[in-house]
Amino acid sequence: MQEFWFYIKLGLDHVLDFGAYDHILFLSALAIPFTFVNWKRVVVLATIFTVAHCTSLGLSAFGVLTVDVGLIEFLIPVTILLTAFFNFIYVKNEIRSTGMTLHIVATTFFGLIHGFGFSNYFNLMMAEEENKVVPLLGFATGIEFSQVAIILVILALAFLVQDVFKIKRTIFIVLASILVICFTIPLLIATFPQ
Repeated sequence: MQEFWFYIKLGLDHVLDFGAYDHILFLSALAIPFTFVNWKRVVVLATIFTVAHCTSLGLSAFGVLTVDVGLIEFLIPVTILLTAFFNFIYVKNEIRSTGMTLHIVATTFFGLIHGFGFSNYFNLMMAEEENKVVPLLGFATGIEFSQVAIILVILALAFLVQDVFKIKRTIFIVLASILVICFTIPLLIATFPQ
């Protein structure tokens, strides 16, 4: 059980690491268009992201598939930018009419990319492990808890800005998405393939 808790903590630290804030940016971009009224939709998306993230980790850990780390490191900020740009579609389509299908497909694909980004480090951690399933489940649990925490913070911030300070929802979505884009551009430049 101690091993399981170790990997839960590793999952929590992986997402909540402010030094490597790509997860926080991605989850922020993902949650920006949502409110507490439709919180279940964004939590479902976060869970889909967790499953995809851990699927790519599992594929790598079991030696089924490996991907060029340099390419993945570049694609991670690309996924953040695309998610933030997708928020403008919410605004353009008056928020309610945008379906979840594209969001689900994109979140799954982006989760796979993010998982491969962490796979080398995770594989080093699990090099001595005979049973790789328990670490993967613990790590997935830690990721899910931390992602829900980040989403709740973003939803609370959205509530504060929109309901307390009476800023229009479309303005909040646009400005918050632009902020995410501004934080992502340096990551994109730093990881651009040579």
